[in-house]
Amino acid sequence: MLICAVICFTLSTLNYRYSKAMNRRHFLQASLVGAAALLPFSGFSLTQQKEFKMGLQLYTVRDDMASDPIATLKAVKAMGYEDFEVYGFNEEKGTFYGYKPSEFKAILDDLGLTVSSGHYGFAPYLDKPVDELKRFVDKCIAGAQAINSAYITWPVIAPEQRTLDNLKRMTGLLNAIGEQVNAAGLGFAYHNQSFAFEKYNGKSGYDIIINETDPELVKLQMDMYWVMRAAEKTPKQLVDEQPGRYVMWHLKDMDKISQDYTEMGNGSIDYADILPSPVKSGLEYYYLEQGGNFAQSPLQSVATSAEYFKRHLQKYL
Repeated sequence: MLICAVICFTLSTLNYRYSKAMNRRHFLQASLVGAAALLPFSGFSLTQQKEFKMGLQLYTVRDDMASDPIATLKAVKAMGYEDFEVYGFNEEKGTFYGYKPSEFKAILDDLGLTVSSGHYGFAPYLDKPVDELKRFVDKCIAGAQAINSAYITWPVIAPEQRTLDNLKRMTGLLNAIGEQVNAAGLGFAYHNQSFAFEKYNGKSGYDIIINETDPELVKLQMDMYWVMRAAEKTPKQLVDEQPGRYVMWHLKDMDKISQDYTEMGNGSIDYADILPSPVKSGLEYYYLEQGGNFAQSPLQSVATSAEYFKRHLQKYL
């Protein structure tokens, strides 16, 4: 009995000390995160603990992916890209770049690469019955789960769909999709384009989307190129208004004359100055991207962007 009492007392003491230590650790971690969010980006960034893989939106090299996906993935891996955002999911065949999801996942695994998000074609379903949208979302979920992707992202709507009524309808669909995707254990996000910052009755479409969607169901993917080109607010201001919600970033540069896309470092966006705090943003993944206007070729452009990013910007992440 005496031995049992000693053992119980000892375990109780150890549990108390462990619990006290863990509480203190959690307090310190929370304090550090809170303090980091108050610091200017340059001051906070060098102490950032999380390490992000350098990501690429594969739409940038879409022609190369269409002709030879494996060779393209090997080429961009050699440039330092480790993580990707896919596009072009074929809902009828259930394939990525001509491969079944399990086949594509095996290719990624063999190369030591990952896919953390995908842009899926939701726009046609804006005008279709909800049950058709649900079936499409189920297909997207199955594909994303098979390649171990964390997020499903709504990227764009067609020019003819960009009306106030459709934006309001879209917010309801975003919430519904977010609920369906979250229930499957994945995250759902909305990606901004320039049209989102157009005014409707004095209010931007982006404000409508942000304010009428549930932050728990619909996260945000900030395309900083479009923010800098079309928005009245800076990336930092947007993060200040929705801290923790911008879980993904798109990084691409803007031509100094035409304002078209260009390689990172060749344009007018000073990312060292405009990048928000990753901690305050809630950042989980980022992707370099260039939709067109390649100096030579898409592969050469992503190589140029990778080299510039690694030398000048990666230290902030």
